[in-house]
Amino acid sequence: MSKILIVEDDFALADNLAAFLKLKGYDPHHAPDGPSGVEAARKLKPEVILLDVRIPRIDGFDVCRLLRSDEKTKGIKIIMVTGLGQMGDVEKALSCGASDYLIKPFDTDRLLKKIEKALH
Repeated sequence: MSKILIVEDDFALADNLAAFLKLKGYDPHHAPDGPSGVEAARKLKPEVILLDVRIPRIDGFDVCRLLRSDEKTKGIKIIMVTGLGQMGDVEKALSCGASDYLIKPFDTDRLLKKIEKALH
């Protein structure tokens, strides 16, 4: 069962995502802000991180950079999940080391395809 870390400050969205992922056979975990996301990634070593850009204390771009620079977490697949959809935002996410990018609102089929792609 693949572990997926959801780094998201919207608790309702995180709860819905976790419930959906559990139904699909994944082992979801949640962190509500940047620092707790980094700590959870180091501790849990998930296969995939769904990382919001606009999160408290440390934004998603910086969290992505921190995870990529750490030996323990640099190989984890990171899918940025955000309402920011401008081309510059996508470029910035990929240059920080994100594996993929998903714009909110998104449909669950698209999310699952991106997770499956990241796992293989």
